[in-house]
Amino acid sequence: MVRAPNTVTLKGNRTSSGTEPFVVMAKPPGPVCNLDCGYCYYLSKRSLFPRGERFFMSEQVLEAFVRSFIEASPGPAVQFVWHGGEPTLLGLDFYRRVIDLQQRYSPPGWTCVNNLQTNGVLLDDSWCRFLADHNFQVGISIDGPARLHDAYRLDRGGRPTHQRAMRGLDLLRKHGIEPDVLCTLNALTAAQPTEVYRFFLNIGVPWVQFLPVVQRTAEGGVSEQSVTPEALGEFLCTVFDEWVRHDLGRIGVQNFLECLLVWSGRPATLCIMAETCGRVLAMEHDGSVYSCDHFVDREHRLGNVLSEDLTRLVDAPEQIAFGRDKRDRLPRQCRECPVRAVCNGGCPKDRFTTTTAGEEGLNYLCSGYRRFYLHAAPYMARMAVLARTGRPITALTEELRREEAASEARWRAASRNAPCPCGSGRKYKRCCLGKHRYR
Repeated sequence: MVRAPNTVTLKGNRTSSGTEPFVVMAKPPGPVCNLDCGYCYYLSKRSLFPRGERFFMSEQVLEAFVRSFIEASPGPAVQFVWHGGEPTLLGLDFYRRVIDLQQRYSPPGWTCVNNLQTNGVLLDDSWCRFLADHNFQVGISIDGPARLHDAYRLDRGGRPTHQRAMRGLDLLRKHGIEPDVLCTLNALTAAQPTEVYRFFLNIGVPWVQFLPVVQRTAEGGVSEQSVTPEALGEFLCTVFDEWVRHDLGRIGVQNFLECLLVWSGRPATLCIMAETCGRVLAMEHDGSVYSCDHFVDREHRLGNVLSEDLTRLVDAPEQIAFGRDKRDRLPRQCRECPVRAVCNGGCPKDRFTTTTAGEEGLNYLCSGYRRFYLHAAPYMARMAVLARTGRPITALTEELRREEAASEARWRAASRNAPCPCGSGRKYKRCCLGKHRYR
């Protein structure tokens, strides 16, 4: 399981015509992986290809992609994204060729930046030395501590992979690479918010993103590995409370920092939160380009990089319509929601339930997201003010510490017959006495 496009921040290319930035998630091995994660949605995409397919991006496809993507960029930096499946399955020689082609087709003064998302299992010193020498940005998938990670993230032989993933992390660090970490929120990890979060704190991860798993079944429901809306909301609120009180500036949590971006008055850059989508395309090993990593199917195939220009594909009428549908098909309940600005209906792949009024198109995770966004809103507003006034957002931690200490003191000092500190107007003994009213 790799980083899904609904976690991609739009820092990709801007077409020569000046349209919005776009990203192409290139998949050199196609839907092939050395792991068999219990919640993976992508391995089934092998059914799109004929029997006997060799899942390996050819020299011809690679060259056409590199050339076309650079041509679609204004420069001077071009961001390439390598996913899978598992992209390291193609070996180092493939990526040496990537570097050669990027150097050949880049105009003078331009640079290519490569991002590789991996499960870390195949990393060794040779891999990490190469990645460091060529300034690769790396993301690694780890689902928390071993007992949670190894429940679903098994290799093709059914063996656990946590130890090998952690070895990959250590090797990356040995060579000077501090990777981003992706942790899926599945039925198991979402139930242990404190354990999962503190695991990443304890191993010194500077940046983590939590990706909800919503795996559909043939009957139209969701699998037992999927996170529930309730568990998602509880996880995000629990982790957020600890993060905002203790860890601002210590660890970056993408789910929270992207919310802060919107609260600060800037447009969402994360496609799951943006008003429209359609700027994160997926390209399979054979050069076929699709609307999105979650919509790799015949209906959403846009063309092939061997015969068509990427700029034309990303700006094709059907792709523009695909992206605008996220906004235009929002049900009324979403349009009137107080947290629409930070949600915008979520990822279209999860919008398969109905609203309280029976309207189709509601996100399956709606109640969980709504709970979190409402819970975080007052803190986000305060951090946004700090940022606007030139103060670090970490100042909020000390403000909260002082406020909560004062509140605790009020509760401790309250007598039985005094007005209840909660403000109800009732006596303390007839209101909140005996309840845990302070942290």
